[in-house]
Amino acid sequence: MKFARLGEPGSEIPVVIDADRTFDLRPVTSDVDGDFLAADPVGRTRAALDAGELAELADADALRIGAPIARPSAVICIGMNYAAHAAESGSEPPSIPILFLKTPNTVVGPDDAVTIPRGSEKTDWEVELGIVIGTRTAYLDSPEEADARIAGYVLANDVSERDFQMTVSGGQWSKGKIAAGFNPTGPWLVPASEIDSTNLRLRSWVNGEPRQDSNTSDMIFDVRTIVHHLSQYVTLEPGDLILTGTPQGVALSGKYPYLKAGDVVEVEIDGLGRQKQEFVAWEAGR
Repeated sequence: MKFARLGEPGSEIPVVIDADRTFDLRPVTSDVDGDFLAADPVGRTRAALDAGELAELADADALRIGAPIARPSAVICIGMNYAAHAAESGSEPPSIPILFLKTPNTVVGPDDAVTIPRGSEKTDWEVELGIVIGTRTAYLDSPEEADARIAGYVLANDVSERDFQMTVSGGQWSKGKIAAGFNPTGPWLVPASEIDSTNLRLRSWVNGEPRQDSNTSDMIFDVRTIVHHLSQYVTLEPGDLILTGTPQGVALSGKYPYLKAGDVVEVEIDGLGRQKQEFVAWEAGR
């Protein structure tokens, strides 16, 4: 079972993909949002499918793919969570999770074009595993408690502007992370019960050339540890998105050029689908 949202921005239709067929989910929920994710989404959807209450969406393949979750209340990110990426960034692996934030309007469809910010010369790509929260979460007593708080997982591209992030940041990374559209997400939300977050292959390509190729088994802090740690400092709400870090192979390494207008980035995680974005130049009014 995979949840998705199809249609033009602001008018997406919630759907469920089951056995390679796409069903309109509106008899169950108006959107794939926090309220839906907090109220047994898999059980309710399975019951509706089994009862024949969901109609197949005939034109699904012709519709734009939106982000699989409605705009979250928070997008929280973990930095340098793969040792090799920390090394290519010139840093020691962190002893505690590094936290930064993206704004909700960074979350866009997986194949939407991404605008390079005005004045940017160092726009970069980052394939990442995203955690979607399903239950209000604060002050967990142990990492093991995190499992019950996770609705599912998504593929994300944590697009970054490295000069904004590092040079003019004032010590805070978010300036290089919060341009509108800097978080293509999806194509699907896959329920947590169907994904082994400890063993997923992550890959990225630029203009068809391989860049990143790693596995979530190389994370410094695993999913449970991340959710437990964050819960000590922030109350996570249903529908919130957590990005868990990227492996080595980005432009920041110095091995590859930064992105320019016309470049095409693809990212993929096993079981969570594939994205493809064209990067376009900033224009007034875009």
